[in-house]
Amino acid sequence: MSIEFIFRIIGMILLAVLGVFSGISFSKVSGSSPELNAVVFGLLGALIGLLLTPFITTRPVRALRNILGKISTPTLVAGLLGLLAGLIFAALLAFPLSLLPSPFGDLLPFIGVLLCSYFGIMVFVMRQQDIFTTLRTHLPGRGGEANLNLENIDAQADTRTILLDTSVIIDGRIADVARTGFLAGTLLIPRFVLNELQYIADSADGLRRQRGRRGMEVLSQMQKETTIPVRISDIDVEGVREVDDKLVILARQLRCPILTNDYNLNRVAELQGVAILNVNELANAVKSVLLPGESLIVNIIQEGREAGQGVAYLDDGTMVVVEDGRAQLNTQANVTVTKVLQTAAGRMIFARLDVDSR
Repeated sequence: MSIEFIFRIIGMILLAVLGVFSGISFSKVSGSSPELNAVVFGLLGALIGLLLTPFITTRPVRALRNILGKISTPTLVAGLLGLLAGLIFAALLAFPLSLLPSPFGDLLPFIGVLLCSYFGIMVFVMRQQDIFTTLRTHLPGRGGEANLNLENIDAQADTRTILLDTSVIIDGRIADVARTGFLAGTLLIPRFVLNELQYIADSADGLRRQRGRRGMEVLSQMQKETTIPVRISDIDVEGVREVDDKLVILARQLRCPILTNDYNLNRVAELQGVAILNVNELANAVKSVLLPGESLIVNIIQEGREAGQGVAYLDDGTMVVVEDGRAQLNTQANVTVTKVLQTAAGRMIFARLDVDSR
């Protein structure tokens, strides 16, 4: 039995009783039958209570809960502080305004409360970062220019939120990246992302099921790590069904980046002005940088496409195509880099055997 149904029953009973008394009162004025009016007004009140009670009880509460769920904690705290400051300022103005002649003395204090509350909330929300930074720098034992800069950095790190996409959880590398400490802030996983991950883990396709279960294991491992702040939230976006669209809208509302390795989500988010942290781009960025003329030792493990070529791989997975390397198959060889080619699939290195290795 849902809470909405319970409120419908309560509203139906209350308005039915009120309708009965209204019908009896109406019969005294109109001179009609009190029994008939009581029954008609009672049934009408019960119908109105059954239909309209959720719209004045559970529906507004549910809408308010959804709105508050979309607001970040710093914004909510700033709004409450602004409301408190506005009410204090309105209380100071209420007494002199009440001394004005009627009707100004009756209306202006109430109008002042509304205006001061509104402007207090707006000012504190718009300047929340400056307010929190100022409060941090003036705490006991926190002073000086050096402390000010450090507190600015700490405030940004503490309040930063990073949304996680399903693809980056399934990928698994995010746990290793987060463990290194390069990701500052809280990793936020909305409930709809977790539901999509569970749907993949329960898929009839064996490969998809294996990937989904690996994502569940990665998520469980990240939650056990004390150095990685991971938070699962019930926050949702109403009126949108696609997970990618929900992530983009949520990132715009929270003003936070999305951590993903999905190419399509990357492009869509960038078009809408949402910051993206791409794991694949990070992996390409941290690969070793080699210049033409440098020497290295590689293990040639397979033949290349062209005649006489051999193929080796570096520790980070970069492919090295060695000219005339087929003769050194399954052996380590000294090679000299001749060209570095950046492609959409990653970085390729072309090299030739050193004279000593031939």
